[in-house]
Amino acid sequence: MLQQILTDMFISPELLAELSEEQKQVLFIKMREEQVRRWKDREARLEKEDATLKKPKKASVKSVQWLAGMDSDVWVWVMGDHPADQSYEQICDDIIAQRAACQAQREAEELRAKKEAELVKRFSSVLMDSELQLWKEEVERQEVERQEVERQEVERQEVERRAAAQEQSQQEKREAEERRRAEEEVRRVEQKRKQEIYMDLREVREERDDQHWQDSLRKSKAADLRRRSIAKQTRDDHRRQSVKALERGRVAAVTKAFGGDRPALPPKPKPRNLTVTSDTLNPKQGVRRTLSTSSREHIIRWFQEEQLPYRAGFQKDQSRIASWFHGIITRQEAEDLLSEGEPGHFLVRVSERILGYVLSYRCKDEFKHFLVDATEGCYMLLGHQIRFTSLAELVEFHEGEPITMSGGEQLLQPCGQRPSGVDYADLFT
Repeated sequence: MLQQILTDMFISPELLAELSEEQKQVLFIKMREEQVRRWKDREARLEKEDATLKKPKKASVKSVQWLAGMDSDVWVWVMGDHPADQSYEQICDDIIAQRAACQAQREAEELRAKKEAELVKRFSSVLMDSELQLWKEEVERQEVERQEVERQEVERQEVERRAAAQEQSQQEKREAEERRRAEEEVRRVEQKRKQEIYMDLREVREERDDQHWQDSLRKSKAADLRRRSIAKQTRDDHRRQSVKALERGRVAAVTKAFGGDRPALPPKPKPRNLTVTSDTLNPKQGVRRTLSTSSREHIIRWFQEEQLPYRAGFQKDQSRIASWFHGIITRQEAEDLLSEGEPGHFLVRVSERILGYVLSYRCKDEFKHFLVDATEGCYMLLGHQIRFTSLAELVEFHEGEPITMSGGEQLLQPCGQRPSGVDYADLFT
């Protein structure tokens, strides 16, 4: 059953409810180890696939060649680094002056063409005399003076603009310097205030949270110590049970050597209809999972076909049904029976939820239920390593040895049937 759970990586809520706390811890550790193993196998498989599918890259036909300088290094020119390069303001000034000159030249050409057209229209039929020549020279002189005045005005405006730009640049530099000083002062005050607030909060936190931190640390240490104790007890329990099983095996061998009688083995049970698949990650429809929602009729058929040939529920000498054996009863019914006895009373019942058995035990203040795995032709408590050939051997072993070291559950007194009647009649009819 444990192997089937690890294969499917699934346990139904009904089956989980049948487990004790120790069995739940063991099952969690086993499932975690199985997850890590599968992850390592998957990573190794992916690495092999990547190694087989990886292909060399093709050389690209495109290439880029950089212009090299006199020092055989890549030639780089940064605008403004050379002494002969103009600044951004000078370049903008030159562009504006050039645009102003072009515009003034266009306007002068248009005015000249207009005046020329008027003169040609007025004096086209009259020969140019001396007065006309003088007037023309005067017009040309006035045009030259006008252009000179415009040029001087443009130069004056350019000088004023440069002076304003220079003044603005100096103002911006002074403003940047003032901002830098103010920012340094703010940072200094902020750092000082931050240190003061940090020290204040630290003192308050130490005064307020010291006790809480000490309590949390103590609880954490206690929990860690409890986990270590449980792990140590589990290891000691497994070691003790293994040694006990070896001793029982030696005693059985000595008894056989000196002619001890041994009862005949029960008939081999009928084979189960199982379809096993190698894909552990994706269970197919054919894989038989431990039935957690089995009906009562199905459980009875399972017991009669697979467990009755093993004489399950009988005493060790197979003479009659054991007093601790019970039929298909619920957990509450088992606790009601055990509540009539003293601590140490126990019974073995057929589970009403799964194909297996449950060892119910009464402690001093509570009841414990341990799932018994009945697969693979043997019987063992889920999470334990010792296998028994019958339920009677399992009960006999734990009459002398506790089930767990932490709980000390030793089977002292079997819990029998009620006077009103037996609860396993439907299993044997």
